[in-house]
Amino acid sequence: MSPIWVTKLHSNCWQWLMGWGRTSAQFVGVNYFMSKGILDDSPKEIAKFIFCTRTLNWKKLRIYLDERRDVLDDLVTLHNFRNQFLPNALREFFRHIHAPEERGEYLETLITKFSHRFCACNPDLMRELGLSPDAVYVLCYSLILLSIDLTSPHVKNKMSKREFIRNTRRAAQNISEDFVGHLYDNIYLIGHVAA
Repeated sequence: MSPIWVTKLHSNCWQWLMGWGRTSAQFVGVNYFMSKGILDDSPKEIAKFIFCTRTLNWKKLRIYLDERRDVLDDLVTLHNFRNQFLPNALREFFRHIHAPEERGEYLETLITKFSHRFCACNPDLMRELGLSPDAVYVLCYSLILLSIDLTSPHVKNKMSKREFIRNTRRAAQNISEDFVGHLYDNIYLIGHVAA
């Protein structure tokens, strides 16, 4: 698939193409491109299309990816998180694959896939820090919860850096206090990871 197609289509056309059919499983735009021979009917090609296209309706795309886990798998592998700080990589991931608004199985799936991909992209860092995909998973959830805690106007008593370090190290003991402190500082200074 050529990314040139992506840039040539008018935004009103995108709204029609990326709309849904009568059932949620029918992603009209993808089906249209496949019927015209523009896009191959393979998870890898559909993932490339989604990765290169920024004007898709993210709410509908979220439903599509939840239904098409094979496409989601290929989409995750297109991300390169090499030498990125964990919160920044998570922000990049959620810019392409928007986080659901509530916790649940789909969010757990996304974080699991992200954790494995982040570790695969940074094997030296994982060895140096003594982290596994499970530890990265715990850190991701901690970062999401911290993001909500620090940015929500409904939370009156914001989590302190000391509390975050203590809570996170209870869940993942091998992580250094300095590393967890840097995670806190990043969220405090830059903001939410899944906005």
